[in-house]
Amino acid sequence: MSWTQALAALGPLLGGVGLFLLGMSLMTDGLKLAAGPALEQVLARSTRTRVHGLASGVLITAAVQSSTAVTMAAIGFVNAGLLSLSQALWVLFGSNVGTTVTGWIVALVGLRVDVEAFALPLVGVGALVRVFGRRPGVAAAGQAVAGFGALFLGIGLLQQSFGGLAEGVVLPSGEGLLGVLALVGIGAGLTVVMQASAASMTLALAAAQSGLIDVQDAAAVVIGANIGTTLTALLAAVGATPNAKRAAAAHVLFNLLTGVVALALLPWLVTAIGAAREALGMTRDPAAALALFHTVFNVLGVLLMWPLAGALTRWLLRRFRTIEEDEARPRHLDDNVLQVPALALDALRQEVQRQGTIARRMVRHALDAAPTAVLARERALLEALAAAAARFVERLHDQPMASAGGPRLARVLRVERYHASAATAAAEAGALAAASALPDEVAAVHAAFRREAQALLDAIDAPTEPPAAARIDGQLDAVEQRYQALKSALLACGADGRMPMAAMDQQLRAASGLRRALEQAAKAARLDAEIAAEGPAAA
Repeated sequence: MSWTQALAALGPLLGGVGLFLLGMSLMTDGLKLAAGPALEQVLARSTRTRVHGLASGVLITAAVQSSTAVTMAAIGFVNAGLLSLSQALWVLFGSNVGTTVTGWIVALVGLRVDVEAFALPLVGVGALVRVFGRRPGVAAAGQAVAGFGALFLGIGLLQQSFGGLAEGVVLPSGEGLLGVLALVGIGAGLTVVMQASAASMTLALAAAQSGLIDVQDAAAVVIGANIGTTLTALLAAVGATPNAKRAAAAHVLFNLLTGVVALALLPWLVTAIGAAREALGMTRDPAAALALFHTVFNVLGVLLMWPLAGALTRWLLRRFRTIEEDEARPRHLDDNVLQVPALALDALRQEVQRQGTIARRMVRHALDAAPTAVLARERALLEALAAAAARFVERLHDQPMASAGGPRLARVLRVERYHASAATAAAEAGALAAASALPDEVAAVHAAFRREAQALLDAIDAPTEPPAAARIDGQLDAVEQRYQALKSALLACGADGRMPMAAMDQQLRAASGLRRALEQAAKAARLDAEIAAEGPAAA
């Protein structure tokens, strides 16, 4: 083939790739808009077990033709607490299998039928529905249909261009390790450039169907396309949430493991798939063989990950941690100490003290009129630690405990209850205080109340001589005096009209909430000091 002929064949090739990518984008966006909410509900409800999560990932990805959309939805559910990371991983693994449906569509429809007979009508009908569809779901479905037609027009151009090239071009085969790795690199490179593994897969199928390369060489390109998607995942993880980074890491590990194993078994897999195809009575089309190969090695990846998923989840949870996640993780509740209930009680008390630190920090935030988002974040940390402590206590109940252990445990739990009450009151007071401003004459009284409150919290956080209980009680009396002065000032402003009654009521409730939070914090400190004075728990 001359250079002129090669350049002439290159035009349809580029046009085919462009039409395929455009059609894939239109179809994917349309399907997500038309069926996205319903499919997300399915995803949220159908991930109870590994099998359910895997099936959800396969079916939803096959339906919306976008593993990225499924991945982002799964990450969103993990961030919202609707899915655990282990559940999300099986959805991600299933989405890798679901992407192989595109290969089957191309092999069984795109490369076999007369594309022009139905692709152009699909584009026309879909565009009309998109333009004139009144409901968003109908218009989105029209867009998906038009994209489906454009996708098959692209496949037709690719088949035509590869057919022309096959008549006069002989590509080097992937002989030897370096040759196979070069083909893998080509597949990965094409995926990185086009940002679509489906496009790379379609190129490999069309080239094999046209006789430009043999099935084994095309299979190496398909493996490379699978590996190439990991770069997209890594780029998406830059600056993302910890759960997004963990999902990207799982995606990368899955594709790399699957790719390495498929590459090591490449000749045997291709031979076995050929035998299976004949046994099943399937056609001898190279494209069908490649579609089957793509499905088989992704299913093989799922089988390989089955016994490793638990360890992978634990490893991922230890990575990409934020400060908040580290703080929400218990530091003292080790199951090893459960064998000695006295040590377990001391460990529990230390963890409850951490809860107290967070609760008092919430009170300080409320005094400073911090944004409600800050208080909500602190409260989420406290609730996570409280939940971990509750699980620890349940396991502690299974252990024989000395007679003094029960009352001591009850006192520790009461301290924890005081901390929770202080945090709740602080959160409510913070929201109320931010709702309205104070007149200047009340602001000065509020500032005095705030100073005494901060002094009380300082006394609790750093108890020294004189005895902590006496110093805390003295400071609590000073807070009470300042609270009564603030209450009187607010009532006076409301009575003479200097402050709207609704604003006065909000500020009174905020001050009352802060007073209650400070009282609960003081009660917790006094009781914890009494427990400390008793000495270590009896074994």
